[in-house]
Amino acid sequence: MNEDISVLKGMGLTMYEAQAYVTLTSLISSTASEVAEKSGIPRSKIYDVLKGLVKKDYIEVEDGRPLTYNVKSPVEVLSREKEKLNSEIDDCITRLTNIYENGMSQVQAPIWRIYGVEKIINQEVEIIKRAKNTVNMRIGFLFEGEGEALIKAFKNKRNLQVNILASPICYINNEEVDIIKMFKDQGISIQKADIPFVKVLISDSKEMMHTYTKFSEDKREVLPETAIGIWNKYEDVARNYDERFVNQLEKIKKKKRV
Repeated sequence: MNEDISVLKGMGLTMYEAQAYVTLTSLISSTASEVAEKSGIPRSKIYDVLKGLVKKDYIEVEDGRPLTYNVKSPVEVLSREKEKLNSEIDDCITRLTNIYENGMSQVQAPIWRIYGVEKIINQEVEIIKRAKNTVNMRIGFLFEGEGEALIKAFKNKRNLQVNILASPICYINNEEVDIIKMFKDQGISIQKADIPFVKVLISDSKEMMHTYTKFSEDKREVLPETAIGIWNKYEDVARNYDERFVNQLEKIKKKKRV
């Protein structure tokens, strides 16, 4: 019961309102006195509490002497509140993201170092989410779970033009991974290229991220604990790298046509 009350409080009910609603789900229909007795809510407070639940559409009141309070189905009530909460969270994400991105554009030296594989992958996904038109990427290696995360992010941006130049294979947990096949099988444009042990993601010629890591002595396995990402929002730098990427891509495509 305590857990249910905590959830209901998180959805905007007061402690007493949450207690009254939980109590009424077992009573189904009851008087104010019975709800107060079963829930432990002071009788001096119970009418205001029940009035609050009626106003929030968690229960209904039936005329009579005394008044009878009927609980609404938790499926109906909580599904409605969940949908409302999800909508509010989505709106909040949109507003705060706009504020965040406007703030980022005002930063004097927009270069950050990001440590740790999970944080690097999350940042790559965030960059893809912000992209409006194009994402160009060089892939010399992949971390565990990174390929799947990138593919999911690309698929969620259906109108985004994605171009990838990649090494044919890499090794994850001593298993050979066919990078080209992984992305091509998902309908993502990818070309085989001679890519060094580095990764570069460029979005809309505006922001980019380099990712570096050390490798095992045989140059097969990445050492994830050494991974570092350099996130750069200097547009001149990003545009420079993007132009170089496009030139390399065009040369590869031209070679294939010959």
